[in-house]
Amino acid sequence: MLDRFKRNINYLRVSVTDRCNLRCTYCMPEDGIKMMSHNDVLKLEEIAEVIKVGAEKIGITKVRLTGGEPLVRKGIVNLVEMVSNIHQIEEITLTTNAILLADFADDLKKSGLNRINISLDTMNADKFKDITRGGDINKVFEGIKAAKKAGLIPIKINAVKSKSPDLEDIKNLEEYCAKEGLELRFINEMDLTEGSFSQVEGGESGNCATCNRLRLQANGNIKPCLFNNQAYNVREYGIEQAYMMALNLKPERGEISSDHKFYNIGG
Repeated sequence: MLDRFKRNINYLRVSVTDRCNLRCTYCMPEDGIKMMSHNDVLKLEEIAEVIKVGAEKIGITKVRLTGGEPLVRKGIVNLVEMVSNIHQIEEITLTTNAILLADFADDLKKSGLNRINISLDTMNADKFKDITRGGDINKVFEGIKAAKKAGLIPIKINAVKSKSPDLEDIKNLEEYCAKEGLELRFINEMDLTEGSFSQVEGGESGNCATCNRLRLQANGNIKPCLFNNQAYNVREYGIEQAYMMALNLKPERGEISSDHKFYNIGG
């Protein structure tokens, strides 16, 4: 369905949880976050129903599951299967830090997941541990290997590039991805509260003129834009009405967001 700026909105990014097993410095504050109340978080069946209504009423054909870290959400494989049974959905993808991916890759593929994006900002184990506040980079490599074996391809690597990037990091990531047949994309570090964003290097995200997405948060808020405070809750307004409000009020371009953070909206 077209929004008021004639963009075809057919892509839904779904944050299934605000919880994560890492604490990346550019995503979460060091002293932690206040998690969503368990009662506020949509059940898996509710998420699937929101996607189904979006597919039938809005024309959603592509779904990306995000977090937080989606693989820490209990029942994530079951959710993939539910979504894969919605016949209008043509593609299901997932963005993960890959720490748990080796345990899930086969089941995700069998349940209908098409492909995967993996966050990896450096090839240096010590630097990775510092950025993620304790993460084991070897788990990521194991996850990438498992995803390739399961056929979750093409695998895209998302690397956050700081304002003063480490050129050695960039070179090492480029060499690793070329060797392993992975598609590397650089995401410039963004700031929601300042409205600082740009187009993904090696991808299409970040181009407001062609933005085709809405976002569903784990608490049922449908957001028309990452860099905007607007949100319409499916429990408050009903699923179809929340969609239509988000669609009709989707801004022409991003501005700022003071109400949301990357850890609870999925980037």
